[in-house]
Amino acid sequence: MTPPELLPARSRLVHEALRAAGISGEIVVLPDAASTAALAAAALGVEVGAIANSLVFWCDDEPLLVMTSGAHRVDTGALAERLGRGRITRASVEQVREATGQVIGGVAPTGHPAPLTTIVDEDLAAYPEIWAAGGTPHTVFPLTFDELVSLTNGQVAKVD
Repeated sequence: MTPPELLPARSRLVHEALRAAGISGEIVVLPDAASTAALAAAALGVEVGAIANSLVFWCDDEPLLVMTSGAHRVDTGALAERLGRGRITRASVEQVREATGQVIGGVAPTGHPAPLTTIVDEDLAAYPEIWAAGGTPHTVFPLTFDELVSLTNGQVAKVD
């Protein structure tokens, strides 16, 4: 376990947000970047489906964070229809950084400059423990599905 004061600055913000939400999972610093679900799963020795990918999209002129299982891809057309929203497109690198303060491959579900509208993949509920990015491509942390939904104030939905 890395003491919070030794975490990267972005991960310290995530740590503080986790503690404020009553989540006790510790941020783990990985020796190699785990910027994809497959890399994170391999590094942690878990199923790829237990990785909660943080994907930032743009919808109705605002960012939309989708926390999806690493086992599949987001069907943006179907998701927009289910949510009754406009077209969902992938956010640009600049939009991701502006909305989250974090880089692609390390976006956490929390620790952003302002809360983001968040959708949580219902398939993540199948795992007793899931792992999410901790603010950098080298950091991850464990939590439960219920903790993720509470932390993000997310709407649970089918995303694939």
